[in-house]
Amino acid sequence: MRAIRQFFWVPLIILFWGEPVFSSVPAGTTRDNLLSAYKGEMTAVEKYAGFAEQAQKEGFPQIALLFKALSRAEAIHASNHRTVLTKMGVAISPYSPQYTVKTTKENLESAIKGETEETEKTYPAYITTAKKESETSAVKSMRWAMETEAKHIIFLRNALAGLNNRTLTTLPGVYWVCPKCGNTYGVTRPEDMCSFCGTPNSRFIKFIAGGK
Repeated sequence: MRAIRQFFWVPLIILFWGEPVFSSVPAGTTRDNLLSAYKGEMTAVEKYAGFAEQAQKEGFPQIALLFKALSRAEAIHASNHRTVLTKMGVAISPYSPQYTVKTTKENLESAIKGETEETEKTYPAYITTAKKESETSAVKSMRWAMETEAKHIIFLRNALAGLNNRTLTTLPGVYWVCPKCGNTYGVTRPEDMCSFCGTPNSRFIKFIAGGK
């Protein structure tokens, strides 16, 4: 298990007792914002892998499968952000994500909160800045991530409802992740081409119980 605090390279407001609170409106240049997004995605990669292990330990293979798929999607987002940063000449130092693994129910709630924050506040603000600075590659990378996170929220909410209502068997038994943009599907057969980037489904990464 990693350390207990998730870290992002964004402006902080420090309250009198020293607990960091993230600003509700991200600020900074596209380079700063994209680096922050990269670190956020890298944290999600390892955090969701840890959440998957916890769900498996608690006897929730359907939720474990979901978190495995989400972890891969976040890894693709991080890789895309890193590629753009490298082209911008930004040096990326080694980064060790920090996070907490709790119960599966708490992990789902945490994931929903984080994905919602990214989808509704962080990425929209970052994309607005990138557009103003004419950083088209950054816009594309962050838009792919934002649109995918919106789908993740639905999967996570359904998983939480399934856990609360004891209807986990109704959750998807297979997930597909686009290797180019991270777009995630929870269906038996996905569409022929990714609706975000046009990648053919023959290249999608498949996650199935007992498999990846």
